[in-house]
Amino acid sequence: MQGMRIADYELSAERQSAVSFSGSIVNRKSSIINGFTLIELMMVVAIIGLVMATGVPAILSVTREAPMRKAVNDMMDICSHARAQAILHGQTTAVVFHPRVREVAFGGGTDASAPSTRVGRVAVNSAQFDPTVVIEGLGINGFDYTESDEARVRFFANGTSDEMTLVLSSDGEYRKITLEVTTALASVGNVR
Repeated sequence: MQGMRIADYELSAERQSAVSFSGSIVNRKSSIINGFTLIELMMVVAIIGLVMATGVPAILSVTREAPMRKAVNDMMDICSHARAQAILHGQTTAVVFHPRVREVAFGGGTDASAPSTRVGRVAVNSAQFDPTVVIEGLGINGFDYTESDEARVRFFANGTSDEMTLVLSSDGEYRKITLEVTTALASVGNVR
């Protein structure tokens, strides 16, 4: 019987040490949680606020394109789409310009499967330039169409196109978009 009591005693002593050990862990955790002061928490919130304040404008600039950048990207997308459709369907397609109202449209109908030149965006078939974007010059095959009501640039099935030079300006910034006649590929350059 005494052996039994000694075993019980040893067992209860082990349980007591386990309870006191786990109790010391609980006491340490609560002292850590209670260890944060209001000033420390305010500093963490301030740091998070600063990180967000510097990150939000960058995120917004990525999601919203500036007028000139949007106009150039739309033109590149429309020209790329017209070239691809001419080659894929084996027929001449056209990009129609309305310089006076600052509009450009792919004249070959809409094709929802057309790829976009911009990641995460659908293909652009037409564009209305922002009022701050001005068409300074539009030359097609050596003729000036800047003041015309309508002008067409043709893309041919063999991968060539009409010659085109488009000069856009916005807030003192100038961009020149040209089509390479033999490949119908558009390129962008700075003016001035």
